[in-house]
Amino acid sequence: MPIAKLAPREVASHKGNYGRVLIIGGSRGMAGAPALAGKAAQRSGAGLVTLAIPRSIQPTVAAFEPSYMTLGLGQADEDFLLADCKAEILAAAANMEVIALGPGLGNDLSTAKLVCDLYQEVRLPMIVDADGLNALAKASRAIQYSGGPRILTPHPGEFQRLLGEPCGNVTSERARNARMLCRSDNNSRTIVVLKGHQTIVSDSQQYAVNQTGNPGMATGGTGDCLTGVIAGIVAQGLSPWEAARLGAHVHGLAGDLAADELGQTSLIASDLIDYLPAAFSMLGVG
Repeated sequence: MPIAKLAPREVASHKGNYGRVLIIGGSRGMAGAPALAGKAAQRSGAGLVTLAIPRSIQPTVAAFEPSYMTLGLGQADEDFLLADCKAEILAAAANMEVIALGPGLGNDLSTAKLVCDLYQEVRLPMIVDADGLNALAKASRAIQYSGGPRILTPHPGEFQRLLGEPCGNVTSERARNARMLCRSDNNSRTIVVLKGHQTIVSDSQQYAVNQTGNPGMATGGTGDCLTGVIAGIVAQGLSPWEAARLGAHVHGLAGDLAADELGQTSLIASDLIDYLPAAFSMLGVG
């Protein structure tokens, strides 16, 4: 199955043509996670990116990158995004094309309730990763009732927490695992990106095996980058299936280009973002 590509940009276009992304994440001590996702979404072509984060870390997150916007929520002394932030998040989401939920959220019980409410109520496409997945795993049957199209990006440990069974080690087993997770959505609107060596992308009926990436990407923050890449691509109009496949491919390709230059041992997550322009260029999108 060929991988979809982003269309060339029209000469008379503006930032509104390339979609608005809302990234919901962050907690005290985890300011870098939403920042990485936000920068990756921008480098993947999103027109506008806003990070909804705890007010307590807003100055830190804003300092990472002047090109995205930040929406500080909650009280200045709160370490997490709590359930009472839902109304403000829903208001912000009304102007977006896609939401990414999870990078650096933390594991507060009220945050977990916020995740489950958003997962079941928001009709926009949503990429869910990291602590977003952990929150869904703790809530009985929450994952069965998606409010709209969903792209879940678990690593094997997160998969096991979601479904209560170990993730396979060979491609055929991992493909079965991904399909099973897709089918846990009663509304049949879930794509799964099961991360690892040869990441599996599945929509329950079909699957694809990603061939890019390397062991140097086994370092903190690369999953946050993947979340941002996929969100940025969805914002530009590709379907969740197309965006998940292209996102996994270009994310791994950026990692390969970075490893060729820097070596696998020294690779860090922000290097992937630096090599996204070259990766998109290699795919014929400059």
